[in-house]
Order: sequence, then C-alpha cells, then structure tokens
Amino acid sequence: MKDLFYPLTFEPLYKDYLWGGKNLKKLGKPFPDTIVAESWEISSHHDGMGIVANGHFKGRTLEDLSNEYGEKFLGVLSSSRYRTKFPLLLKLIDANQWLSVQVHPDDEYAEKHEKDLGKSEMWYILDAEPGATILYGLTSRMTKEEFKKTVEEGRITEVLKSVPVSKGDVVYIPSGTIHAAGKGILIVEVQENSNATYRLYDYDRTNPDGSKRPLHIAKALDCIDFTRATHDGKFNGLVYEKDGAGIRVVIADPHFCVEVVDVKSSATFTADDRTFIAYTFLEGEGRLIWSGGKMNVKAATSVLIPANLGAYKLEGDIKALKAYIGDIDRDVIAPLLSAGYSREDMAKAIGGLA
Repeated sequence: MKDLFYPLTFEPLYKDYLWGGKNLKKLGKPFPDTIVAESWEISSHHDGMGIVANGHFKGRTLEDLSNEYGEKFLGVLSSSRYRTKFPLLLKLIDANQWLSVQVHPDDEYAEKHEKDLGKSEMWYILDAEPGATILYGLTSRMTKEEFKKTVEEGRITEVLKSVPVSKGDVVYIPSGTIHAAGKGILIVEVQENSNATYRLYDYDRTNPDGSKRPLHIAKALDCIDFTRATHDGKFNGLVYEKDGAGIRVVIADPHFCVEVVDVKSSATFTADDRTFIAYTFLEGEGRLIWSGGKMNVKAATSVLIPANLGAYKLEGDIKALKAYIGDIDRDVIAPLLSAGYSREDMAKAIGGLA
C-alpha cells in the first residue's frame, strides 16, 4: 500500500467574504473574477471539501481518502484521536479589510451546540502593510459580567488590545481567545477542521443586500477564556537543525504541532506512519522528491504528505509551514532538550506549552 500514496495537492476552494480582496493574486494563485477572502488549501470540511488535483487520486475528495485508507493515510496518532476524520484545515487569508471581532468554541462546546469540532488555530503572517495590527484579547483583566456590559453598551472597541504584526510573525489563537485580523494582512492559517465562529462585533457593516451579518453574543460569552485574555499571542519559537533543515518549532497545541522549516539546499524527512504532514510553502521554490516521483513546489502552494509515504526530500531554497498531529513530548520537547533548550525556554517561546 505504501506505493499507492504520494504527495497530494488540492484544488483551491475560494471564499468571497465581504472583507476579502485580490491580494492572493500577488502570490501567483489562479484567481476568479470576484474578491477572495480565503483560499481553503487543504480541507475536509463539508463547508469546503478538498478535491485532489494531481495523480491517480485526482478528483477524489480528502474525506473519501481518509475514510477509505484510515490509519495508513492519516497516521496512528491522528486515527487514535479522530478515527477517519481529517482533523485540520489549512487556509490562505486575505484580510483586505478588518475581520469581525470573534471567538471560537472549544471541542466540547462545539460538539454540543454546532455538531462540529472546536477551533483552535494559529496564524503565520505572510505579509503585512506597514503599521498593520490585529486585535487580540483585552487591554486588562475583566470578568465575564464586566465584559458583557461593555458589549451591551457598545464600548467593546475600548477594551480590545491592538497588537502590531509584521511579516514572519506567528500568532497562537487557542479556542476561547477574542481576536480579529486587521486590514492589510496576508495570513497562512492552520486550524482544527471546524467552521465554528461566534462574532462579537462587525463594525456595523452590511452585506451587498443591505443586511448585517449576525452576531452571536450569548455563545461568544459562553466561550471566552477570561483567564488568559490579556496575552498578546505572538510566539517566536525555538530553532534547531535536523537533516539539512532549520526547524523553528512555533506551536505545540493539543490539536496540532506547527514548525517553520527552512531548507537552503537539501533536507531529508520521513513520514513514518505516525502522522500525515501538511505543508504550506511560504517563500522560494524547490522540489519535493519521494521514492515514486518528484514535484515542483513554490510559495503559496500546499501539499499533503500521507502518513506512510516513507522518506522524502525537499531540495531548493524554500521555507514552509509544516503542520502535523504530534506527540508533544517526543516531537517537540525531546528534540529541543537535546538542542540545549530548557522547558522554561519552551514555555516562553512556543504557543501551547505555557
């Protein structure tokens, strides 16, 4: 069965939310005539199902492959937690205008109220206009009752914390975090396979038909984690070298691990049956080589490596965001301890370990 699998690419799924623009066109994406807010790069959600674009699985959905091949395709760690459900969703986001102020539920709340997974996520800032900011959490600690009052009185913008961002920043957004992406930012997002979002504020905008997008105040208040509402969310990560690549570990969330992989010439990796690996390439271009073939890769493209692909290689001058289902002790803590970092270093630098 190992020979059956190969690195998969998918047809981009475009979402034309009102805050989008045409900036993803700058990245070389094939582009429709309408505005694009999001390109769902690797998805198995029913609101946007990924369709394979290459090889003998071309035309099949990611959900089909996950259901048919299960653990061999997804990996032991993913299957033990999610069975045959593909657990992540990777996006490119064009925040041409401000996104709504929002919060996402955790798994328990989302299952009960939305029949969906919860939504912890992370952002890699692919590009940002000078002076670009996001909203992340609150300027000071508040109780649920105090915050509810500011919302009811129309003063929510007075208590939201503005955080500057620039190219290369990593933002960790666990479920329960109040946040909004600001104008003029391009983002790569890794998130749980969920579309559960509760809006708190939408700048009084209207849709083309004059209607306002709904708010979800009661559910949002249920989900906000007020114990961590004053963190700024940015993490620099920690770097070590492995098999020809620079590995910057940035996120170790219970739902996914994320690394920034930097290859200058050639680097070797292994998909060893434990987890699939999802790449979104950030900069440069190169080749992905495996026992059954090779493909060209470049910035703003995404590739899914099946769990039992075995050894593969990245060649070229290329930087990529790598997401996978990990064993945090084995995949994050152990290699960083070996590289000389302390657990205190990790807690400060990596989202999810504090």
